Formats: sequence, C-alpha cells, structure tokens
Amino acid sequence: MDAETRCVHYRSPLDIVAIKMACCGIYYACKDCHASLAAHDIEVWPRSQWDVRAILCGACGYELTIREYMSSSYRCPRCTAQFNPACRNHYRFYFAPEDGPEVSVGPKDAA
Repeated sequence: MDAETRCVHYRSPLDIVAIKMACCGIYYACKDCHASLAAHDIEVWPRSQWDVRAILCGACGYELTIREYMSSSYRCPRCTAQFNPACRNHYRFYFAPEDGPEVSVGPKDAA
C-alpha cells in the first residue's frame, strides 16, 4: 500500500480506502492483497456489525463505520476526499448483502 492506501491492484486517484478484514482485523487495500498476504479466506462483515469502524480513509486516516461508508456518497465525512464509486461493485467480497445470506469468500469465489 502507498501512503493513501492504494495498492498494485487498485491505484487510481480515487482508490484511497482500506478495509479492516472481518476475519483478521487487519487493514488491506483490497481482496487481492488479502489473498496474496493472508493465509486464510476473507470473511464478510455481517450486517449486525456494520457499526464497527472498519473503513480507513487514506487521505486523512479517519476510520468510518461500514454503515457510514456505505451512506457516504463516496466522500470521506471528515476531509471530503472522494472515494471510488466503482468500489460498490466489490461490496459482496467484504460485506454481507443487505437482503441475502451472509457468506464467506474463498479463493474460488474471489474472481
């Protein structure tokens, strides 16, 4: 990760969010970094824990709750840095769906 949490997989100016993984409590820039560096599968955050501070703004270091991040309109509520709106396409790898079962994401599911 660089100083603003970008990685080799996601490195646009808007890719400034790191996610504390539910499985290990460690911040990673993305699921691919976790897959490369951790010796276990990703576990998604259950809806019951969406009030946990698990999202790190790489611009200012503010830790957002998952719920706060999902309702942020892709901006840090503290410094107003813009987050990548395309990250919503990857929520299923990190957060349980709002209207479906909670699942773990193993290597075969991480594509």
